[in-house]
Amino acid sequence: MTGQNPVEIDTTRPHPARMYDWYLGGKDNYPVDEAMGRQMLTLEPRVPVMARVNRAFMQRATRWLAGQGVRQFLDVGTGIPTEPNLHQIAQKITPDARVVYCDNDPIVLAHAAALLRGTDEGVTDYLQADVRDPDTILEGARKVLDFDEPIGLSLIALLHFVPDEDGAHELVARLVDALPSGSHLVISHATADFTPEESEEATAKLKGAGVTLALRSREEFTRFFDGLDLVEPGVQVPHLWHPELGDPVPGQDDGVIPGYGAVARKP
Repeated sequence: MTGQNPVEIDTTRPHPARMYDWYLGGKDNYPVDEAMGRQMLTLEPRVPVMARVNRAFMQRATRWLAGQGVRQFLDVGTGIPTEPNLHQIAQKITPDARVVYCDNDPIVLAHAAALLRGTDEGVTDYLQADVRDPDTILEGARKVLDFDEPIGLSLIALLHFVPDEDGAHELVARLVDALPSGSHLVISHATADFTPEESEEATAKLKGAGVTLALRSREEFTRFFDGLDLVEPGVQVPHLWHPELGDPVPGQDDGVIPGYGAVARKP
């Protein structure tokens, strides 16, 4: 594993990766994560459905990319392993696919071995780094990925935790600029466009617990793809992006999914 810097796990504040794990029914979270998760459920009972929809979007996007011949993937904001992981999807289609996972939560590092069980032909690696440090991510990724060949950059349910003050759009541009022509950018992102009042309350609750939530509009989300060619059907509510590439998530059609997903190609 590259860029490994063990850090003590902070169990006094909720962490998005561990809350996400709790929403998905995982066991790799702490009481503080569950407590905040339950508060979120009082505002929006469908959060667990949204989490599963995000995972399903990642899986469909990965299938689509692998079907287009993409053989390398950089997944930033990996989260705690849940099967099937990105490399399992990619290597099922392309056994020699190379995948680099990256996350900043040390609990993900503790479970990284589960992320590294890939095919004999392929390569998987784990990098502990923060999206706010793109140079470290790129340096580590270059040890595994060939930056002369197309790469699929995946940022799933991550950027709504990176506020504009941290330069979210600039950070994405820095990563994309380093990728060769023919690479793709995959993003899913929460929004307040459909549920403004609930979103405002959720943002305030998370801020009080030390978690920044930057819900972006459709226009702000689309800006992440400036200079890239959006893949059809463009910016969509995540479960409506190429639904034929995966099974529907139970409950996804029972109400609004307040988020966007899209894939774009670098010319």
